Amino acid sequence: MKRLLLILALILPAPALAEQVVAGLSRDEIAITTNFDGSEILIFGAVRREAPIPRSGPLEVIITVEGPDRPVTVRRKDRRFGIWINTDAAEVDEAPTFYAVSTTAPLRDVLSDTNDLRHRISIRRAIRVVGSGVSDQPSFTRALIRIREENGLYQLNEGAVSLRDDTLFDTSVRLPANLVEGSYRTRIFLTRNREIIAEYDTVIAVRKVGLERLIYNLAHDRPLIYGILSLVIAIAAGWLASAVFRYIRA
Repeated sequence: MKRLLLILALILPAPALAEQVVAGLSRDEIAITTNFDGSEILIFGAVRREAPIPRSGPLEVIITVEGPDRPVTVRRKDRRFGIWINTDAAEVDEAPTFYAVSTTAPLRDVLSDTNDLRHRISIRRAIRVVGSGVSDQPSFTRALIRIREENGLYQLNEGAVSLRDDTLFDTSVRLPANLVEGSYRTRIFLTRNREIIAEYDTVIAVRKVGLERLIYNLAHDRPLIYGILSLVIAIAAGWLASAVFRYIRA
């Protein structure tokens, strides 16, 4: 009997989700050039249904955009003998270089703590700390979040997602100029009663191009040549400035 049930489970198709996400982006690739000053992407989509809209609770939408993860060292400075010095440091194993969360309502009202922990949706859950060796690790994590929020790298945009007729949704996310090259994961979650009922996943490619790509490759692949060229350019710029100054005085 158990073998028969197993065979039936393998043959029969899985039941379709009552609500699914159909989404798109205004652009799926961003080019970083020498004059890049940031960008804005529009994320939009719709909810596809095989049945009437459920009445079990209001539909909510959460959209996240996450940059590449990098380890981070967070340092604490204290004033000692009249000067500021580094006293303590904590290691963060992985932290997104960019992270934005946009929602239709306050995050705590549309997502349960259990789902947040499972899917790592909120900013603090997106930061991974295994062991730092300090007793007050949460204070270092909060400091990292505060600094990156001030630089526009971490964003919590509550109420920024527009939802019409429980079907169409859209939002825009501002990407700052100081982006790190890599793949930016974009996730869309549908929730009811703070529980996730559907999700969608895609990627935005952020790449350096042109002169920016040449300089980046030279600095990482040929550091000696990069250093020599930097020295030559600095000497030439100094000589040119001196020549111009002498010409003006003459």
